[in-house]
Amino acid sequence: MNTFLNLLGISAVFALVLLPALIGIARERRIDRELREAERGRRADPPRTADAAQPVKAARRPYVRNWARI
Repeated sequence: MNTFLNLLGISAVFALVLLPALIGIARERRIDRELREAERGRRADPPRTADAAQPVKAARRPYVRNWARI
């Protein structure tokens, strides 16, 4: 009985030490899977046509040499 309790205690400590590593591996695999799916989705987008809406570009302010003269 004493040997069984020792084995059970060692197994519990081993599981507590190993648990954060296993959680980290699972998290990294999920992130990698999401990145692969996003990359596949980017490649699957249809090419843009000429009549598609283009983003509006903001006008730049002219360069002023002196900050007092705006």
